[in-house]
Amino acid sequence: METTLDLPVVADQHAFNLERWEEICADPVLAALDHRIETDRFGHPIMLPLAGFDHGARQAAIGLHLRRLLKGGKVVTECPVSTADGVKGVDVVWISSARLAEARRNNVLVRAPEICVEVVSPGNTRDEIETKKRLYFAAGADEVWLCDKTGRMTFFSQSTPAQPRESSPLCPEFPALLGE
Repeated sequence: METTLDLPVVADQHAFNLERWEEICADPVLAALDHRIETDRFGHPIMLPLAGFDHGARQAAIGLHLRRLLKGGKVVTECPVSTADGVKGVDVVWISSARLAEARRNNVLVRAPEICVEVVSPGNTRDEIETKKRLYFAAGADEVWLCDKTGRMTFFSQSTPAQPRESSPLCPEFPALLGE
């Protein structure tokens, strides 16, 4: 016997993510927490610990390099991007002014920036990072970069997402290893 419940259907994941994100950002209890917050595809908040000092230092170094090397866009850290699996906070992004104008909905991007960078934390698993990489590409990223705990950069592009590249097609001057 089949039971049919009268439950809403999520027909537009971005619209759902935006509505849920607005609710979460307006919640004074969640706003008072010392945690990063993302959501899953069902709109449930996922609380993550604040990034450590080294993680933040790598984010800053990546952002400074991107700002110096690329013009006509913005560098943002902890950037909320709507994906098929909820709103994710990308560690560092570079987004062109043109894409920003069409992708921004209030405080969330509904299309991923051209470059999305994940700084790998000690608690990250290979599956988690691969999932984020797939989500960012599916959301429209042209490139996804990974930065490991030593500052070594790995570059991936939309045309060959499983194949690491020696350098970034969009920012070929970006160093393969971050200095101290």
